[in-house]
Amino acid sequence: MNPRPRRRPVSILMGSILCTICLAMASAGCRWGSAPASSSNNAKIKVAYLGLTCEAAMFVAQEKGFFQEEGLEVEFVRTDWDGLRDGLGLGRFDANYTLIMYLLKPIEQGLDVKITGGIHSGCLRVQSCVKNAIKSVEDLRGKRIGIPTMGSPPFLFASRVLAAHGMDPRKDVEWVVIAPEVSALALDGDKIDAVADSEPIGSILLAQGKVRNVADQAVDPFYRDEYCCAVVVSGALAKRDPQSAAKVTRALLKGARWVDENPTAAARLSVEKKYIAASVEINALALSTLKYTPGIFRCRKSLDLAATEMKSAGLLNPSTEPAELARRAWLDLDGVSDEWIQGLKIEHVADGGRAPSMNAADMASLLISGSSASCCSGR
Repeated sequence: MNPRPRRRPVSILMGSILCTICLAMASAGCRWGSAPASSSNNAKIKVAYLGLTCEAAMFVAQEKGFFQEEGLEVEFVRTDWDGLRDGLGLGRFDANYTLIMYLLKPIEQGLDVKITGGIHSGCLRVQSCVKNAIKSVEDLRGKRIGIPTMGSPPFLFASRVLAAHGMDPRKDVEWVVIAPEVSALALDGDKIDAVADSEPIGSILLAQGKVRNVADQAVDPFYRDEYCCAVVVSGALAKRDPQSAAKVTRALLKGARWVDENPTAAARLSVEKKYIAASVEINALALSTLKYTPGIFRCRKSLDLAATEMKSAGLLNPSTEPAELARRAWLDLDGVSDEWIQGLKIEHVADGGRAPSMNAADMASLLISGSSASCCSGR
């Protein structure tokens, strides 16, 4: 991929200013968007989930007792994408973790939720067909890009990448809505020139030899440290009981650390406890492509970057100030800090580490045989 062009300045130098402010506030003992203290013991909360591979940290937090350690009694409620967004906004659910880019536009429009901590990175890619000459982002101009839906995180990520390379994603490419599971057929049939996707679809296509990476959130310097998924709590919980909001955030962040240490064990737990319908092997492979490195300060920076680039790509209202949107989306909570995360002691499960390496043919065969396991697919 060609070196990324220098971004045009936005109305304020939001990224560097906010980073400086955050560091200054942290050193002064202040908190950005801090919630007032309150007390609650053995609070009952509802955690929404979709049944995706990348939700492993939720399942671990429940099955390993991390919620209970925080004094929470948690009810898991399965839902769909619309139900997740609306349920959190209306307070029917108390917490979840999901993609930052999926939340920012609804928050701009008034969705009452707060982001409280980063879970993992590495979901999203833009890939071109190996049969064509597209080898850089600039080569995508005038081409057809397959996406799951307009407004999905793969679409949002691809739009940001295009805008960062001087293109208007509304005019300079053609978007083609296709189901993720038929991406390979669409590429083979010359229906699309490239595809914006998420795990495990990206790994399947690479393993099949169908595509080359043009932009990869997991490894590209400008995106590899950006969180795709973050803890989100309902605005109602944050106002009513910020201590419980902090507790559920800590439990989920601890779950993420556990997944990072024990991805295969987390994959096994997710399947055996019937949170998802997939094989342990597929789950472990999918989890191994993601980086579960929970964090706070870096998550705030991810909000800043995502909001700035979404506006540059025309995905936010012209009147929206990215810095203000990022500030409104975030909530600091007592006892939720990078220092706390760094001090966590996590068990190491025998045979629970990274999935063993696999050649491309075997990986493709395994993933295709059970591709119902997904991390953020179809978003």
